[in-house]
Amino acid sequence: MLTPSRECNNAVVYCLIVAVQKTGVCLLDFMTMPNHPHYAVLDRKGEIVAFYTEFHRLLAKCRNAQLGRWENFWASQQTNVVRLETRDDLMNKLVYIATNPVTAGLVERVEEWPGAFGYLALINGEPLRATRPTAYFDKDGDMPTEVELMLRIPPELGDHDAFVAKLKRLVEAVEFAERRKREETGRKVLGRNAVMRRSWRESPTSKEPRRGLRPTLAAKDLWRRLEAIQRRRDFLAQYRLARQALLAGAPIPFPHGTYWLARFMNVAVGAAGVENN
Repeated sequence: MLTPSRECNNAVVYCLIVAVQKTGVCLLDFMTMPNHPHYAVLDRKGEIVAFYTEFHRLLAKCRNAQLGRWENFWASQQTNVVRLETRDDLMNKLVYIATNPVTAGLVERVEEWPGAFGYLALINGEPLRATRPTAYFDKDGDMPTEVELMLRIPPELGDHDAFVAKLKRLVEAVEFAERRKREETGRKVLGRNAVMRRSWRESPTSKEPRRGLRPTLAAKDLWRRLEAIQRRRDFLAQYRLARQALLAGAPIPFPHGTYWLARFMNVAVGAAGVENN
């Protein structure tokens, strides 16, 4: 239901920019595949849940209206959010996001992908732009008629130009490696025209793997990975203790990162710890 088209691409970018501007998260990059999206976000203020809620809500309603359907748009399972522990892990994820259509055998180069994505806007320093979709949104409502967003690598993650230059080299390396694989096997890419001709009513013929791991963090470095796992365990232990105290009528602060109770029940939350990334 995210099969590339001018209408779909505009809806994705519009809803994404609106969600970013409303929640204040920093969008680094994104890629829209025909049946799922990817995004990399820097969440300074703990608003990632609000971002996903707003983006998924707006896009689901808009695309359903465009397609003339009423059922659930997204899968019912919880959104898989992965914390990237280091800059190298972030770089690897950005390469993965950008090259997803290439490694899937859909196009030869990232720039040929006909769907909505942010890679070219990021490396070329060009703004993303979209207009308010005519489907679902009231033309006399308070939603903006046009939106615009610049994708930038924030200072806390390094120098923008150096970061983007490395990202471009790595993406080109993946494109080259995939081209060599196709030459060796004789396989062809599906091609952008064939991608756009696919009906949104189609579904994959292969079975999706079930009951596998759903990672919540990514860290190639063993010690950073172990540290992250231990940090999560500590959070859960502190959360259980704070919950028991709350139910006993003697509340203590919940650990930093508590979301729902802090947002909707105004429980006390401890200060953020210091992390060296």
